[in-house]
Amino acid sequence: MKRIVLNLLHATLLTLAVATSQGVWAQAPAAASGAALPGTQTLGSLHRFSTLVSRLEAAVAKHKMGLVAQASASAGAAGRGIQIPGNAVLMVFRNDYAVRMLQASVPAGIEAPIRFYVTENADGTASLTYRTPSAVFAPYASAALNAMAAELDTVFEQIAHDATQP
Repeated sequence: MKRIVLNLLHATLLTLAVATSQGVWAQAPAAASGAALPGTQTLGSLHRFSTLVSRLEAAVAKHKMGLVAQASASAGAAGRGIQIPGNAVLMVFRNDYAVRMLQASVPAGIEAPIRFYVTENADGTASLTYRTPSAVFAPYASAALNAMAAELDTVFEQIAHDATQP
């Protein structure tokens, strides 16, 4: 048994070595290479990463939505002494929408809060990416959920616009 495991490990390492040397990893699947899911919106900005995050937080408040949570791999890495390009996920929703969402579809609850993703670009500016609520909730095929999502599409578009404008 030990010999079989070692042979499998050796074969796996050999495959990885060959694939790497032939550039196979450069051709990643569409999702990994940046192909967007339906409803994905990406807006460039002239703002630096930290400025765009602050502007996004302010826009969320301005449009009376709630910043439910925030996560940042770059902040976590910095805490370990590792520097990577800035990125932050801001999770946004509001309780009245949550109640309506759950009245329309309990399974749709896994989709909330909806995320905004801020990424630092190589030139020092930052971009904002999000999926429209109508795209996020479309798989649940509920008229009431679709109506709520259409309202949220407008709110999220306004938030993104306010955050990214000069």
